[in-house]
Amino acid sequence: MNRDSDKVTSRADARRPLGAKTPNNKFAGASTHSLRGLDIIRSYFANHRLVAKQTIQNLIRSFGTSTMTWMVIGVALGLPAMLFILLDNAEGLGGDWQGKPGISVYLQVDVSESEGRLLAQRLAAEPEFIDARYISAAQALEEFKEHSGFDEVLNSLPGNPLPAVIDIEPDDVSTIELKMSVQRLQELSAVESVSIDLEWIERLIALVTLGERFVLALAIFLGLGVLLSIGNTIRLAIENRRAEIEIIKLVGGTDRFVRRPFLYLGFWYGIGGALFAWLMVQGSLLFLSAPIEDLIYSYRGEFAVKGMGLLGSAMLFLTGAGLGVVGAGLAVGRHLHEIEPS
Repeated sequence: MNRDSDKVTSRADARRPLGAKTPNNKFAGASTHSLRGLDIIRSYFANHRLVAKQTIQNLIRSFGTSTMTWMVIGVALGLPAMLFILLDNAEGLGGDWQGKPGISVYLQVDVSESEGRLLAQRLAAEPEFIDARYISAAQALEEFKEHSGFDEVLNSLPGNPLPAVIDIEPDDVSTIELKMSVQRLQELSAVESVSIDLEWIERLIALVTLGERFVLALAIFLGLGVLLSIGNTIRLAIENRRAEIEIIKLVGGTDRFVRRPFLYLGFWYGIGGALFAWLMVQGSLLFLSAPIEDLIYSYRGEFAVKGMGLLGSAMLFLTGAGLGVVGAGLAVGRHLHEIEPS
């Protein structure tokens, strides 16, 4: 009799749902525990690491195709980066005037050295000028010999043809203020003439401004090209995995889960393209730096070509990664909703 009652109890327990109370007020079966917030965060980042690792491994397996895409993106990123660097170096050609044109005040021949130095001190104290340096006629001749190389010709002259000069560094670089300062200096009795290297500076600034706008427009167009290239690559990847996406959606996978690998794919395409662009720019600078420095040295002295630097390199990689993620996101957002399990 006891055996029959035990069998009945066992059958009842087998039909009882997990977690239901037994007659002795004890829970039957395994109990479930809710995931803590920290576990959810760890699981989230673990999935991101796994997807990022698998994505880059897939790109490395198809290295030939991936390299072609990286090179296309690298050319699109490297060309405007190279032009920006050349413009930055063009601005650096004005290193002698440190961003401000210099004013040269040529004194009358009968002005003594003490009067010239006193005039230089008075001009240096004026608020519109930062500094004024007096250069005697003898010093001007020595400097001209040093930079021109015409020592024999100058020594053959009966006297010193150069006047004393006051080199002035203005505080304001606006064209109107500089012209007003030049006009006021020309009215001084001790001044023979005044010259300012303003014309070539205005041309240089205009050319640099035009170049910056041209490079910016080119960078925008090439950036759109990068977006289209990455978007087309992601679209092909989505089509190749259409069956897999349908199965994932069929078993309850969310769009966010399906989208994640393609976003990382775009990220790695952008990083790889930025790396190719960085190598291209650095190689071009290394190839061009020597002849450029020799050319500049023949005109104005020493000049070192500036490279990208740490900040420029970081901006290049951030731009590549950003364009990769945005291009992938646009492609996935457009094509993912068209794939639904049938």
